[in-house]
Amino acid sequence: MESYVLPIILFFALIIVFAGIFTVKQQTAALVERFGKFNSVRHSGLQFKIPVFDRIAGRINLKIQQLDVLIETKTKDNVFVKLKVSVQFMVIKDKVYDAFYRLEYAHDQITSYVFDVVRAEVPKLKLDDVFERKDDIAIAVKGELNEAMMGYGYDIIKTLVTDIDPDIQVKNAMNRINAADREKTAAEFEAEASRIRIVAKAKAEAESKRLQGQGIADQRREIARGLVESVDVLNKVGINSQEASALIVVTQHYDTLQSIGQDTNSNLILLPNSPQAGSEMLNNMVASFVAANQVGESMKMQKPSAKKISGKNSQSE
Repeated sequence: MESYVLPIILFFALIIVFAGIFTVKQQTAALVERFGKFNSVRHSGLQFKIPVFDRIAGRINLKIQQLDVLIETKTKDNVFVKLKVSVQFMVIKDKVYDAFYRLEYAHDQITSYVFDVVRAEVPKLKLDDVFERKDDIAIAVKGELNEAMMGYGYDIIKTLVTDIDPDIQVKNAMNRINAADREKTAAEFEAEASRIRIVAKAKAEAESKRLQGQGIADQRREIARGLVESVDVLNKVGINSQEASALIVVTQHYDTLQSIGQDTNSNLILLPNSPQAGSEMLNNMVASFVAANQVGESMKMQKPSAKKISGKNSQSE
């Protein structure tokens, strides 16, 4: 009879021993209670508890966790905007007891603090400033959370404002403003380019006119020099200046007729082409010059007499 009792006792002893053995995973903490009262915190590895008397009350994750909080609030310029705040936190290894027993829903507590801070900070800023100062908002959230959650055994590693989403109408208006601003800039550049083209064209035309005038002046100078040389040559062979001038005029007259006749589309003007045409044209030109000179001399003679008359009138007065 006794031979059966010992194996049974050993069997139940082994069951009790194995029932008291448990393992804790890496980056995890297990809380053991004895008769409903906190007894100890067990970390990763093989652990043992007294069966029946001890029990595992719970396990806490010691890894860095992330909680995304979506908040809708209003800016200073009365624009409703949705912000997504990502909170990275972890349980402090030495404060597992506080994290487990003092807070029942840590995520809800963190969410409440994030809502409170964001809805206090964003209404102070305009929409553009919210985009520019999102890091300041994240720092304010982190500071408030650290102060509040440290006593509960939680350490806030980082807070990030990962998304800012205004109302769809506001986004469309911002896009239109941006597009209008870019169109304005493009128009200014196009106007500047057009002005540069106009100035460059005007400068080119001015330079062209200057060169053209210089060319005409050079041409006339050479023509005059050629005429002088022609008259000198004709004088050397016994032809006087008047006859030489008439000969040159007739020669140019016929050269002009020849150049006009070379072009089939030109308009031909028939001028007197008798042998006396050159001398008659020259005589007419000389007569015109003599008459003009006589008119000029007569006008010069009249001016002193007018001054004398005005002087006598002033003396009589």
